[in-house]
Amino acid sequence: MASGTLADDIRLKLGTLSPAERKVARVLLAAYPAAGFETVATIAERAAVSAPTVLRFVARLGYSGFPEFQAALRAELDQRNASPLSLYEETEDDTSGDDSAAGLMAHSSRLFTTAVSKTLAETPPHDLQRAVALLSDRKRRITLVGGRFTHLLAQYLGLHLMQLRDDVHVLPERDVERAAALARLGRRDVLVVFDYRRYESDKLTLAQLAQERGGRVVVFTDTWLSPTSAHAEVVLPSQVTTPSPYDSLVPTLAVVETVVAGLLSTLGDEAHQHMRRTEDVARRVGLV
Repeated sequence: MASGTLADDIRLKLGTLSPAERKVARVLLAAYPAAGFETVATIAERAAVSAPTVLRFVARLGYSGFPEFQAALRAELDQRNASPLSLYEETEDDTSGDDSAAGLMAHSSRLFTTAVSKTLAETPPHDLQRAVALLSDRKRRITLVGGRFTHLLAQYLGLHLMQLRDDVHVLPERDVERAAALARLGRRDVLVVFDYRRYESDKLTLAQLAQERGGRVVVFTDTWLSPTSAHAEVVLPSQVTTPSPYDSLVPTLAVVETVVAGLLSTLGDEAHQHMRRTEDVARRVGLV
């Protein structure tokens, strides 16, 4: 899982904590991030430990006290909920950069190179493998859905999948068609969700619905983690650093294309034959 959130720090330190401190960690992770805004006494009661144990746990994370821990959590939530407008307003007075074309390209090169490298380095291999396994299973039906901007990536991955296997669908936009598609969700379904900060409530509902019906959920998200992650079998976070106020989808695209490469390798000749049949049909009806 990508680093950078308090939840990640807590998970990374689980193995170094005392049994009592691990109880505190589990209470915080079970209702993250809301649990972090409870009082020390409330957290201690829920974890069945003493208040000093909660304070020792916070110190283990590197904070001088509980107020500093909560301040860090509030700052994280501000970033998690940031909009393009708020990000623009944070940086509009910054005149320290080189606004020339060469300066912009150099700045973008540094940001995108770092973001893609960091994303791929921090992608858990077992999550990538599981995503490939689910998406390559021909017994499963695949449905993809994205958000305001990320619907483009859902369609992009969907188009690749359609060339490699059958039973792949992008969730329809029209209400009647969408409701019909969602009503079909069951145990053999895989729902692929793209959801990034300023998370969309309907994506959480869709993930919950798929999980309740026995289906599997694969989530592409940012490092702050969409609420849909709580219902996902696979979570693939990406960095979103960009030279503009809009979150970058470049690192996510790199993860998507890595998944596609894994699918080609896993499906092998089956994918080749499917591509050949699709190409033959496209030529016959004049689509290529």
